[in-house]
Amino acid sequence: MFDSIYSTSVTVSEFFAMAAAALLSGVLFAWLMSFRIRAARRFFIVNAIIPFMVATVITFVSGNIGAGVAIGGAFALIRFRSAQGSSDEIASILIAMGAGIAFGMGYLAYGVVILIGMATLFFLLSSLPIFEHRSMPEYKLLKVTIPESLDYTDVFDDTFGHYLTSVESMGVKTTGMGSMFRLSFKIRMKDQREEKAFIDELRTKNGNLEIAVLPYAEAQSQL
Repeated sequence: MFDSIYSTSVTVSEFFAMAAAALLSGVLFAWLMSFRIRAARRFFIVNAIIPFMVATVITFVSGNIGAGVAIGGAFALIRFRSAQGSSDEIASILIAMGAGIAFGMGYLAYGVVILIGMATLFFLLSSLPIFEHRSMPEYKLLKVTIPESLDYTDVFDDTFGHYLTSVESMGVKTTGMGSMFRLSFKIRMKDQREEKAFIDELRTKNGNLEIAVLPYAEAQSQL
């Protein structure tokens, strides 16, 4: 059952058996992951067909070094043109690609076990509060837009000292054709209930320009 279905050369029946196993388990995997990952519908459609596409590539380049290098370059180009996803999306794609390699080598049972097993494990770990430490204050990403005429060196120090237990500058960049600055800080609130008061006080100092307070883990890619 767990042996490769491929012989020396891939036959038509072996290829279609691989395609059926990869597509069916890929659709089931994407459906299970959709309960725990917030993403667009197109992401799950792509995720469902990734195992089959990777398996197809592995099947036809097996033993051909030149074709393998060409395909590797194509995959690198696709990654270069793709926006960075969340950790959940990246993990889902890696699982699908790992299963696709198993399918491409003819190990259908292993591919199915990888997809369904990892989806079930992901589902269970997401449901259990074993990694949640509610007593630990949550870090957030603060992004403040200020006019270029405002000296941002210490203008917010008193506000930060009143509302925050910790603050770390994450960088500065220009925006609005260079007419404004956008400051980024990694912050931790003393009291989450004072977030609105904190933002209101910042607005009085930045001329009521844009302010964003985001979950730090999900917002790092926006820096």
